Amino acid sequence: MSADRYRFDPASLEAVYRVIATRRDVRSYRPEPVPEATLRRILEAAHQAPSVGFMQPWNFLLIRSREQRERVHAHFLEVNARAAAVHPGERGLAYRSLKLQGILDAPLNLLVTCDHSRGGEHVLGRFTTPATDLYSTCLAVENLWLAARAEGLGVGWMSIAEEGALREILGMPEHATPVAYLTLGWPVELPESPLLERVGWRRRLPLDELIFADRWGVAAPPLG
Repeated sequence: MSADRYRFDPASLEAVYRVIATRRDVRSYRPEPVPEATLRRILEAAHQAPSVGFMQPWNFLLIRSREQRERVHAHFLEVNARAAAVHPGERGLAYRSLKLQGILDAPLNLLVTCDHSRGGEHVLGRFTTPATDLYSTCLAVENLWLAARAEGLGVGWMSIAEEGALREILGMPEHATPVAYLTLGWPVELPESPLLERVGWRRRLPLDELIFADRWGVAAPPLG
């Protein structure tokens, strides 16, 4: 039997890699709502993510209320002003020119959370690394993002917020942690490259510089 018998057909392979390569952080949205059936498919994809010990620690908090989004937005403005002050001079001016959220633009905000009690006290595979529940939740975020991209939707990760404020605004229990505050909707545009790369804030690192062999810092032979 062929070693690559589980390989997808070329068209499917191309679609998978294209979705990954064209995923972008979206900040500007059209006002049309996300259809319920589409949202369900995206959340099903997120729920299919791998998790250590099959703990499935995620929850998905849908935030449509204008009042709730305005509270989150007000908190963002306060924290973002403090964040901007970290960058002096021209770097600070560049920071302030960036659109770093779409909280009020997007028809839907979505908080992906991690329930640290999910699966009980002793989750298989978590004995030495308790943070695997957070890592697993991040895999659900990635699945959600890629599924949204395949559906033609945009997603933005709004990370400029304090955990305590999100807990208070959204009434979260102590055993759950807010992991990813996302904005979701139909994008005004889907750029060809990431925003921070386009404005010269950061560049994509060469992959070969990040691959080591057997020990940290030992460059691996070129692949492919």
